[in-house]
Amino acid sequence: MALFKTRKRSSSPSYVSTLTIVVFIALCVFGVWMLSSKSVVPPQTHSDEDIATRTSIDTSATNDELSASHGMAEKIAETRKDSSSSVFGDNPGQLPDDAIKSDEKHSNMESQNQHIMASMDAQLSEESSLTQKEQASVIHEAGADSDVKITEPEKAQQTVTTASNNIKKDEEISAAAVEQEVQSIGKQQDVQGFDTKPAEEDINKEQLREDKGAVEANPKADVLQQDPEAALKGTSSEQVSEKIENQKVDVVEVTQKPKAEKKGRKSKKQWSTQAAQSQKENKRQQVESNSEEKLEDHEWYLCNVTANEDYIPCLDNEKAVKQLRTTRHYEHRERHCPKDPPTCLVQLPKGYRTPIEWPNSRDKIWYHNVPHKLLAEVKGHQNWVKVTGEFLTFPGGGTQFIHGALHYIDFLQQAQPSIGWGKHTRVILDVGCGVGSFGGFLFERDVITMSFAPKDEHEAQVQFALERGIPAISAVMGSQRLPFPSLVFDAIHCARCRVPWHVDGGMLLLELNRLLRPGGLFIWCATPVYQKLEEDVEIWKEMTTLTKSICWELVTINKDELNQVGAAIYRKPTSNECYNQRAQSEPPLCKDDDDPNAAWYVPLQACLHRVPVDKTERGAKWPEAWPRRLNKPPYWLNNSQTGIYGKPPAQDFAADTNRWKNVVEELSNIGITWTDVRNVMDMRSIYGGFAAALKDLPVWVFNVVTVDTPDTLSVIYERGLFGIYHDWCESFSTYPRSYDLLHADSLFSKLKDRCKLTAVMAEVDRIIRPGGKLIVRDEPSTLSEVRTLLNSLHWEILHDKIQEGVLCAKRGIWRPTAIAVS
Repeated sequence: MALFKTRKRSSSPSYVSTLTIVVFIALCVFGVWMLSSKSVVPPQTHSDEDIATRTSIDTSATNDELSASHGMAEKIAETRKDSSSSVFGDNPGQLPDDAIKSDEKHSNMESQNQHIMASMDAQLSEESSLTQKEQASVIHEAGADSDVKITEPEKAQQTVTTASNNIKKDEEISAAAVEQEVQSIGKQQDVQGFDTKPAEEDINKEQLREDKGAVEANPKADVLQQDPEAALKGTSSEQVSEKIENQKVDVVEVTQKPKAEKKGRKSKKQWSTQAAQSQKENKRQQVESNSEEKLEDHEWYLCNVTANEDYIPCLDNEKAVKQLRTTRHYEHRERHCPKDPPTCLVQLPKGYRTPIEWPNSRDKIWYHNVPHKLLAEVKGHQNWVKVTGEFLTFPGGGTQFIHGALHYIDFLQQAQPSIGWGKHTRVILDVGCGVGSFGGFLFERDVITMSFAPKDEHEAQVQFALERGIPAISAVMGSQRLPFPSLVFDAIHCARCRVPWHVDGGMLLLELNRLLRPGGLFIWCATPVYQKLEEDVEIWKEMTTLTKSICWELVTINKDELNQVGAAIYRKPTSNECYNQRAQSEPPLCKDDDDPNAAWYVPLQACLHRVPVDKTERGAKWPEAWPRRLNKPPYWLNNSQTGIYGKPPAQDFAADTNRWKNVVEELSNIGITWTDVRNVMDMRSIYGGFAAALKDLPVWVFNVVTVDTPDTLSVIYERGLFGIYHDWCESFSTYPRSYDLLHADSLFSKLKDRCKLTAVMAEVDRIIRPGGKLIVRDEPSTLSEVRTLLNSLHWEILHDKIQEGVLCAKRGIWRPTAIAVS
């Protein structure tokens, strides 16, 4: 009897805590459990067959009844306390004195349980040793400090005996076998919200509740997550078994990643966010979809859209536009890209012909290539565009320069000699460009112009410009920043551009301030400058107040006698002195954490960005005169940093320039004839080296810096070139049939993980003209996929050196006959 009392004290919390300090936690729990297993053996004796039968019945009952209801499981456990199978209960304190006796059968059971525990430990260790250490530490600590009786693990062992007997003894058990075993154990235990694999019907019900957002948190699981020690106090043997199962669940969470996130399992890891989980799953599905895509079997269809041959997916998204709450800031003219990029093809206009070559195209284009007459009807008297037989002709006029753009350009130079067209002023922005005549004639002054206008009632104005061989994009000054970096334009021009600069705290004019170089000029030619109508006078007063508040200096106001118009020219300050001396801080200075270079879907703000004054900062100095600036590394590149290609930036810049010079010299060998090339796009530009190498040819190159690569667009502008930010998983803001040559260096391989290659190739097919060429430089496997898609599009392969990393193809006029389902 004394011996029995000693055993009973050994199960007290103080004794367990003492053992924890003296010996290793794992050995303590295991050793005490061994002692306890002898102290609870009942005096009855049973045959081996009887024990096996009872074990089978007990386990089966646990499976069937616990999976149906946890409440029912508690009743079953209570019933077992009074049955012959109560030898695995948790009430050793009421056993008789001779309960400490043991026989050979009990010794065999002890040996079997020891083997099972050792096998389970080896299994978990094989899955993830680090996770096992972390989880075991929590479990052992909770077991040592809690009031759980030592005999409780025995019932957990009995519950998992059937599954544990199937565990392999080999230490090098495979990960697949481990996962299968964990799932098998999960079928035999109810882990109260941490089920590893419930029945198929339960999975479907649970998933349905998750989809509806109706899955409730499990209070027991929360307690176990937050305080494992408290959770184990006074718990039943099923809960101890649950603890063992949770240990395995956490291992699965680490090794299987996305699978573990499907259930409400708790782990000791940091909480994830729905945004992060959704983004990860979307990316996984996109990659899976791309990998499963059978490119050679892809079937093309014509786009079924109201825009027909002028379809721009991100600007003609009628469904998205209808859902807008307001159009006050021209939100309906901004980009609203479809969730799933279209994979259909845009049809050709009837009677389409090969475009007229530059420079003749500046003055006339084929009517059937851009079959729109409305602009000729409403703007013909201003010499925008006229219909002349089978041609659309462009006299070179505009609303403010009816007598021709060249005269107007010279007028501005005379009004402000510091403009210095083609030397001091090389890259300008033309807001509300119309048909692009201003930018088209500035080529004669060695100036390149980024022209833009919205896709609005001025039918196809930007399309006219592109067909003429003049750079332009479809965009609007609305509620978001334009997709350009700060401090890059030498001058900004607005000739009757119909932009209300003075409203909303001058928010739109402040966007121009962001883009304009310190010391750069804003040229405003509009009726408020030279007319005295009441509305014009009021606008002029408000513009005067606004420009003074942002410290723009009114340099000159001059009148063009021939065109009977006037122009006001403002200069942006080169220091912050004026900003600091303002009597009122309206508009306010932008916050310090406002990044002026962030421009991809960034909302506009009515605030004023400071001028860089540190001589090592970009924008503190004016660039070298053109053309010296083209091949000279920008002064603000820091040689202590590393360039894109791994060298110091200045060396990186020079190496990139030399590389593309050599490449361009070889283009004639792969089927490029420069006489029929005018509009060129470098779809993934770094320093603008490809465009720089084409300087002496009668072409212009639109450099695209993708949003997921290093932001080098400011370097391109510093060289006297131009470009834009873009994500090729979306449609480009241009009309169909805009470019003669597309160049893609290491682009498609980087896109494959984010979007479908078929959608990207459909966009390439949309923006390139029939007869236009695509040059792709990429890894061989990607080039093979691109070639497969080009063949399905009936393009002609001109140069096929896939193993050398180069592919060149020419678009034809083939179009599918089937129309996509709308």
